[in-house]
Formats: sequence, C-alpha cells, structure tokens
Amino acid sequence: MTDRWARAEERYRQREADRRYRRDDRAWERDGRDRGGRSAGAAAGPHDDWDDYEDDTTVIPRYTDDDEPLYDDQPLYEDDSYDDELDYEEPEPPEPPKRTTRSSARKSAAKDKEPRPSRGSRGKRSRVASRKAAERKRKRRNMWLIGGVLAVLLVGAGGFAVKKLVGEFGPPEDFAGPAGPLVVVQVHPGDTSSQIAQTMVEKGVVASTGAFFEAAVRNSNMSSVQPGYYQIPSRSPAAEAVAALLGKNSRVGNLVISEGRQLHDQHDVNTGARKEGIYTKIAAASCIGTGPQQKCVTYEQLDAAGSSSDLAGLGVPSWAEQSVREAPDRKRQLEGLIAAGTLDFDPSGTPQQILRQLITSSAASYESTGLLTSSAKNKLSPYETLIAASLVEREALPQDMPKVARVIVNRLEVEQPLQFDSTVNYSLDRTEVATTDEDRATRTPWNTYAMSGLPANPISAPSLNALRAMENPEPGDWLYFVTIDQKGTTLFTESYSEHLRNIEKAQQSGILDSGR
Repeated sequence: MTDRWARAEERYRQREADRRYRRDDRAWERDGRDRGGRSAGAAAGPHDDWDDYEDDTTVIPRYTDDDEPLYDDQPLYEDDSYDDELDYEEPEPPEPPKRTTRSSARKSAAKDKEPRPSRGSRGKRSRVASRKAAERKRKRRNMWLIGGVLAVLLVGAGGFAVKKLVGEFGPPEDFAGPAGPLVVVQVHPGDTSSQIAQTMVEKGVVASTGAFFEAAVRNSNMSSVQPGYYQIPSRSPAAEAVAALLGKNSRVGNLVISEGRQLHDQHDVNTGARKEGIYTKIAAASCIGTGPQQKCVTYEQLDAAGSSSDLAGLGVPSWAEQSVREAPDRKRQLEGLIAAGTLDFDPSGTPQQILRQLITSSAASYESTGLLTSSAKNKLSPYETLIAASLVEREALPQDMPKVARVIVNRLEVEQPLQFDSTVNYSLDRTEVATTDEDRATRTPWNTYAMSGLPANPISAPSLNALRAMENPEPGDWLYFVTIDQKGTTLFTESYSEHLRNIEKAQQSGILDSGR
C-alpha cells in the first residue's frame, strides 16, 4: 500500500512538473493518456500494477510542497494605485490537505503555474505595505485637515453673505440727532447724489451713504444743487442733512466779483457811495453760522495776508512772480490776480489759504484763454498782457474792447504815453470818469499821464472778454479814442486833430465835467 502511494505521488509530481513548462503536442498527448488512462485496445504498460490496485485511488490527497508558500502574498504588479485600492493582509493559516478529484487537481495545478514570489520578497513586501499604510493614514489625516479648513471658510463666507444681505435689505445706519456743530462740505462740479453722500459721510454729517441717498432721492430739489461749499450740521439725520443742503442760507464761500473791481474799497466823487473792493466781498462770503456763533474772515486780515512776501503761499503764478515781487506797493501787489466772475472758496480756511485758492483758480482761468502764448500778437509778456487787459476793462464797453486793445499796442510801439484817466483814478480814494489837471499831473507808479508805458500792476480785475481782446487786438492804426456821451459812444482815430474835435463833442455832452 505504501509503495503504491509512493508511486502515485511520484507520478503526480511528474505531471505537475510537466505542466509548469512548455511542452510539445506529443507531451500533451502523453499527458492526456495519463489523465484519461490507456486508450481502448492499448497494451498494458509497465505501470499496470497501479490499475491492479483494488483500493479506491481515483481520489488522492493534494500534494503540498513544504518549501512553497501556501498563498500568494505579493501582487503581480507593485504600482501604487493597485496597492492603494487593495490593502495587503497577512495570509490566514492553511487548511489541512483535502482529498480532491483528478479534475480538481488539474485546476489546482493550472493555478499553480502562475509565478510565485520568492521568500525574500515577502519581508520586503511587508515593509512596503507598512510604509504604504502609514502614507495612506497620513493622507487621510491631511484630507480631514483640509476638509476642516474648507468648512471654516464656508461658514465664514456664509456669515459674511448673510451680513451683507441683511445690510442691503435692512435700513441703512442713520444718526438719531440732535445735530452737532456746523461743518463745510464741498460739492464738486458733476457730483452725483452718491458722490455727495460719500462726502457727507467723510465729513461726519451723516452716518451712512445709504441713509443720505434714500433721503436725497425722495427730495426732487436735489437736482438744483450747484457746485460750491455748504454749511451743514454734523451728525445730522439724513433727511435733515438733505434739507440743510437745500436751504437758502446753506451755501458759503460763494463770491461774485464784477468786472473792473479793485482789491480795496473806493468812493464815488459825486454820490459818496462806497464801491466795495474784492477784500470786502471775500470777507462777507467767508461767514459760517449765524448770531453770536458766526465766524468770518475780516477785511483787515485779508489785506494783511495779501501784503505778505510769501508769494508761493499766496499762489502767485510763476509768470507773474517777478513783477509782483517788484511791486511798488505791497498792499496792491495782488491786484488783478483775482479774476472777475463767480468764484468759490472754502471759508473754513485761513486768510492766506482763501487768497491762495482764489488766485490759483483765477490763474488757471486766465491761462485757458491763451495768455501764455499771446506775445506773438501783442509783443507783451503774460503779466503785461494782464495789466493791459485791466486798462481795457476800465476804459471800454465790451463791443469796443478789441479796438482799445489795438490803441494800447500801437501807442506802446511808438512809446507814446497812454494817458488813461482810469490810471489816474486808481490811486485815488474818491474817483470819477473825469480827472483834474492836478490829478493828472501827480506822478505815481500807475498814472499814464505822467509817464510812458504800462502801470506797475493791473488796476482792476479784468473779465475774460477784456483779456481775449488784449491777446488778439483788432487790426487798425488807431492812436486815440474818447467816449463822447453817457451812452458810452466811443470814437477812434489815428489823427490827433480829429481826436481834438472828438473831445469837444464829449465836453458838449457834459461827460467830461468834474465833480470837484
């Protein structure tokens, strides 16, 4: 019995060895005969005694080699993706050998043909698996951390969105009152209601732009707001701030300077009426508040600031700086540098700051007419053109300005004294159209009867029309002109004899009569 089992085991080993290697068709045929027994009519071979064995050997135990591992513990492909998907587990202990049929044995043998790892690779695989497991654990931990951070960000974003949504659909922040001290707010040219609202918030007038904007859109008069400066109580409820902005007394720092006005006050010879100067006009426009709380810049403060030698601090333009520095009278050095027209300034500033703002804006207005390039036509510097324009302003009506400008240019070219009565009156406290012989004979830095050339500085605030006329004089040979009636009729000529006849006409109308 033992020998038969030994022979059977040897035959089994041989068959298994044959299956592990490629064999030719004859080998497969022989193997097939071994599996299925001898073919019908075949002669008995040397192993007939195996078939003579009477015991049931059709079922034999599966042979297991003690030197081979019972289970595959290493995958065929050692890539990370495979390992990450299938965790390695240690093999369970092998079960006891089972009795199998020949067909089962053949299937098991076919499976055993697959390559098996060596013993040495098992330990290495265990270390790799441990490392991979640790790496997966670290990845899972990192994923949890990233997930936590994302959760915090999502919660924060959600909170912000809710807060913004509540802010947009809830009532905007507003002051409850009572209002505080007055502040000055500027409305710039072209400002919209939203931009005005932003300025109001920055100045502390209202609590939020939304509150002011809602109050503004409910008031149809907002469209009438003009650029300029306005006094409005601080910390005001939005509706009250809008009402204050539209109030008739809210605008401050608004200055209207008529053409030909001078810095200082003058009085009329015939009526004694005072003609307010520019400094007086500025002082009146600078007041903030009412009653005992009212604050204003005074005439005296402006006069003192205008006499300062700090020309840069006063905003004197570079093209006028040298002539202003050489002015014969410091109190008159800024004459003509503040233009005629409507101007706005911040009344909360110092006297020097106010003058600087007015002079800077006036210089920009003058330069816009082409002042800096006018010398090509009149042969005068920018400051000399400004002086001549002030003479045109005082001597001519708008329709005659280009002709008067030509008379000035023509006389300067031949060095003939200008002999303008306006230059005589400039230094007088009491003025009139006509002048006396004594006044004309008095030599001053401005009296063009007593000297040739232009006065030392402008004698008034010229309009832009007078400035343009001086920049572009009308072509002509005129050297003389005189106004012959109260209507302002003016006659021009290049002949002195004709000019004398025109003077007689003026005397007959009484326009040249003096009140002194």
